[in-house]
Amino acid sequence: MKVLIQLNRLVAFHKTMGDPTRVRIVILLAKGPLHGQAIAGKLGLSAPTITHHLKKLRDVHVVYERRDKNIIYFYLNESMIKQQAQELTKLLETRGEELDEMMEISLERQKVIQNFFTKEGKLKNIPAQRKKKLMVFEHMVQGLSMGKKYGEKEINEYIKQFHDDYATIRREFIINHYMYRENGIYELNPEEMWAKPE
Repeated sequence: MKVLIQLNRLVAFHKTMGDPTRVRIVILLAKGPLHGQAIAGKLGLSAPTITHHLKKLRDVHVVYERRDKNIIYFYLNESMIKQQAQELTKLLETRGEELDEMMEISLERQKVIQNFFTKEGKLKNIPAQRKKKLMVFEHMVQGLSMGKKYGEKEINEYIKQFHDDYATIRREFIINHYMYRENGIYELNPEEMWAKPE
């Protein structure tokens, strides 16, 4: 299961990095911190475009920001990039049962998603079996951003894209540790805390 978590994180990282503009931003920041306007100027792109790409890089912890008076500077998180390279090497060295288990879970998850979601991405019904239910919820929370704070109304609207019974699903998100709630504010938990299918 640990391998599966590593794999998911690795896929998210490489998916984010598989964009030429983001690679160029990383190369620029390797020379030192810059603010958004400077990055936009150097790459000849609009500020909103750069903001969009920086958000994606921030979501996978490749960049972080620091405020200096009124200016936000972006820094490269080099240790994260090195860590992902090591994770990939480790996965390549994974052999035997662990790898077989990972492949089986991956195929099973794919089948569950196909069976319970329509082509438009709507959830047909909440599975009764716990294992399938957790796979469905894990699929649903993928669109939420780590570190972002969501109001209850915002979470309800997000869930409604998939299913009308937002109250039940929102409660399940909390029970199964996908999210935590404090004073009506919801935040995504780290993947390690999520309930796992047995």
